[in-house]
Amino acid sequence: MSPDRYGTDILASDPHRQGRFAHRPTTRDAVAELGLVVEEVETGWVGAVTAVEKSGGMHVVVLEDRRGRTRTFPLGAGFWVDGKPVCLVPPTRAVARGPVTAGGRALTASGSLAVANQKARVARASRIWVEGRHDAELVERVWGDDLRVEGVVVELLEGVDNLEAVLRDFRPGPQRRAGVLVDHLVRGSKETRLVEAALKALPGRAHVLVLGHPYVDVWQAVRPERVGLAAWPDVPRGTDIKTGTLAALGWPHDDQADVARGWKRILGSVRSYKDLSPALLGRMEELIDFVTAVPE
Repeated sequence: MSPDRYGTDILASDPHRQGRFAHRPTTRDAVAELGLVVEEVETGWVGAVTAVEKSGGMHVVVLEDRRGRTRTFPLGAGFWVDGKPVCLVPPTRAVARGPVTAGGRALTASGSLAVANQKARVARASRIWVEGRHDAELVERVWGDDLRVEGVVVELLEGVDNLEAVLRDFRPGPQRRAGVLVDHLVRGSKETRLVEAALKALPGRAHVLVLGHPYVDVWQAVRPERVGLAAWPDVPRGTDIKTGTLAALGWPHDDQADVARGWKRILGSVRSYKDLSPALLGRMEELIDFVTAVPE
């Protein structure tokens, strides 16, 4: 029998792990768990993982150094942990079990009894408007399940300056109610004056309910302890509320991408209605009751 020139197993040895390469460390996968301390090889930045999120269609990791500064890097290879090369991979998200009653019945994030195996109903004619995208995302996070069951659509005003035009186009009536949530609706504020002007001569005004919370931005409706604060920072007049808040938190705040990432971190800290201020909770519950009280 002729000898087997290929040997018994051509994959038994790795030519790249022989000779002077024999002791080269191998890269292993490491889950980017919160608190894991890593070094980014190219820049030498050392920090603890504070967030893993999607940005621009890719996963990124946020690292916070010992001085509280943060930087964001693409997830993957190019990191060291304990002096060894690793490829950071996103953590596996566990299937979250929502809140339950004492008897074990499932609740929605708003505290309502969850309705199982029910499709979203056909949208009502009535609507709820909120000022912007962040307001809408927070409402969806806490009340989304309830709103789908009730068939209530939430739309964006894109600023209270548009309230009058939106309501005139909507033409509210007995079967077509409009609920509106406004930021910073307090005595003497610009928002209060705009709401009063919008409702002054509006046909169907009786079928419109405008409510608001006292915060300049809906970010402050999240309980500050959810992001490690005793209270939200007092941002000086003339400074953008979002960038000023991020600066006070010590988070990146140079551009709109930083604002977006900061908001995602704040929104991600909200688990249920218990993480929101009563000043927002009560107003949203009133608006939902108002627009769903119409006989169908």
